[in-house]
Amino acid sequence: MLSKDKLDRINELAKKAKAEGLSLNEQKEQKILREEYLEKFRGGMRNHIEGMKVVDQEGNDVTPDKLKGIQKEKGLHNRHKE
Repeated sequence: MLSKDKLDRINELAKKAKAEGLSLNEQKEQKILREEYLEKFRGGMRNHIEGMKVVDQEGNDVTPDKLKGIQKEKGLHNRHKE
């Protein structure tokens, strides 16, 4: 996740953009910060999803094969490379 300072700056720029608008430099800074935020968010979400194990009501592992393959590569859920 981004540092508190960067998140505060994103929020500060967003408020300023609504209130009075941003200078060219501030617009560039905002774009860079947003891209960094989205990259971190997507990476965290990807890790979360890749770590999931799907189980039906009877307790059977019904994780999609594509996800099982990713987990096998990463050695998650006792799915080891063979």
